[in-house]
Amino acid sequence: MSGPAVAAVRRAVREFLATIDAPAELCVAVSGGADSLALAEATAYVGHHRGLHGHRVRALVVDHGLQDGSAKIARDAVAAAKALGADEAEVRRVDVTGPGGPEAAARKARYGALAGHDLVLLGHTLDDQAETVLLGLGRGSGPRSLAGMRPHDPPWGRPLLAVPRATTRAACAELGVEPWEDPHNAEARFTRVRLRTEVLPLLEDVLNGGVAAALARTAAQLREDSEALDTSADRIFTRAGGVEGLDVAVLESEPAALRRRVLRRWLLESGVRELTDAHLRAVDALVARWRGQGGVWLPGNLEARRRRGRLCVISQPTTRGD
Repeated sequence: MSGPAVAAVRRAVREFLATIDAPAELCVAVSGGADSLALAEATAYVGHHRGLHGHRVRALVVDHGLQDGSAKIARDAVAAAKALGADEAEVRRVDVTGPGGPEAAARKARYGALAGHDLVLLGHTLDDQAETVLLGLGRGSGPRSLAGMRPHDPPWGRPLLAVPRATTRAACAELGVEPWEDPHNAEARFTRVRLRTEVLPLLEDVLNGGVAAALARTAAQLREDSEALDTSADRIFTRAGGVEGLDVAVLESEPAALRRRVLRRWLLESGVRELTDAHLRAVDALVARWRGQGGVWLPGNLEARRRRGRLCVISQPTTRGD
């Protein structure tokens, strides 16, 4: 018989699946930790009982190869997922390389290994959402970052964003499962670990509790606001002309929050990568603070210019030294 924690996780999964058109196969990313194991069990339980025929559940275990014994940890996670009801479970080995530090490289490799399915459920909890909001706040990344992770951002699904980490741990205890504890989660060299073990506990103490839940609620509110603004910006984008170029007359009467959303979409769809806030504000100045200035250089040998009342992006030849 399941306890209250197991019931809470199952309810979160059931409510999430009710909001989307779930595919016949539900994939779950499983690390062997408490969050992913609780999610795997709940997905198997709900998936097998949802509708007349239910769903097949596939557990995907990513072996980053960063620790001694990682292959055994991955095999144990596969066995645990099957014991908890997954129809299939498999290991995907990745090489963690690239810029941005070990956290960013591992994340990129992991998401690459998990891609290729209609829906992959991730075990991010309310506490993970709070940490994400704090990271965005510290980086000054704007409302998109403060809005946190989306519950459904295809192909990714996050049913547990309103479920505390303590609940997933309690669910594993009720199921008689001993989750794997990633030693990296105790290493203070990782920013997220320090947020988890130092910053959030301090905030909870100073502000008398409820901080993680409050941050998660703030993220949800900002996400709703951002979605409404994005919808308005999409209409302006269409009126202004689209990817081929934007009519400045349409943009200059719009509030900055909408105008920059239009410009952001336009620049991304025009092929600009690694777009920063500084780039965006410089391009916005071609509309809001036009004094006949030259173009704005952008990553990828691109340049945004204003010509005859329209904005355009042009490609510049790569300069090579002798």
